[in-house]
Amino acid sequence: MYEEKIVLCGANSYEEKYYLNPDFDALPDSIKDELKIMCVLYVNDVGGILTLVYDEDGGLNFEVTSGEFDPMFDEIGSRLKIKKLRREKEELLTALQMYYKVFFLGGDLCY
Repeated sequence: MYEEKIVLCGANSYEEKYYLNPDFDALPDSIKDELKIMCVLYVNDVGGILTLVYDEDGGLNFEVTSGEFDPMFDEIGSRLKIKKLRREKEELLTALQMYYKVFFLGGDLCY
């Protein structure tokens, strides 16, 4: 069904926008809210653009970009913040990976 990476959501500090892929509208509102808060706070803290992307195997990855020569983007803070988010949001991120594997890749619930 999906052969390349699929964007779950993202936030852009330059345009002050948040995006949730409409393919994921079936997620519970509480999950959608948590994703929005997480992404918006991230770009508010370090700048740039954060995108949560599924790879072809269903892994959920953080992709970060910044404008060329953006003096406000904190590259070191970005890495630290992602490491912290992965640790603090481990349960949410694992559940989102399982959701994608089951509903989008047609996998089963076996770990």
